[in-house]
Amino acid sequence: MRRAAALACALGAAAAQAQAPGPKSDWERAQEAREFREAPVTLPPFYREEDLIEFSVGPAVAFRFYVDRASLSVGEDGVVRYTLVARSAQGAENVSYEGIRCRTGMHRVYALGQRDRTWRPVERDWQSTERVWTRVLRRDYFCPMQRTIFSAAEGLEALRRGGHPERENWGAGGAGAR
Repeated sequence: MRRAAALACALGAAAAQAQAPGPKSDWERAQEAREFREAPVTLPPFYREEDLIEFSVGPAVAFRFYVDRASLSVGEDGVVRYTLVARSAQGAENVSYEGIRCRTGMHRVYALGQRDRTWRPVERDWQSTERVWTRVLRRDYFCPMQRTIFSAAEGLEALRRGGHPERENWGAGGAGAR
């Protein structure tokens, strides 16, 4: 009887492990990239100071970071798009219009802000999220458990709260819903 119970338990654990999502292979990532169809992107109006929401990247970064609430959107293609403003203590400013694909963790810059408050479109491909501020936006605000937020309102609420409430539930694996 004990052996049968132990065998059933072992088989159940093996089946659960086989169903658990693991790291994606290079083939799986390449397949997702081939299947992805990005929606047309329209650049938003340049940000207004009163629309900026600050978010924390941590004490090791000398810049302060903001998202323009008026530019935040979630596309039909599952891409979260936003205007990012980064300011140094001396007042230097970098402005960019960007997007994050939550399922893949990829990031893209669509345009850079100019001094005359206009956009300069850039031709950049999707790339791994390596910049600390982009990782923070993805992990803590826009992609809880690797799931794309459902709406701009959900992202704005996460920014106001200092993080998405689901981020505390993140563990190994996460759930990629979109």
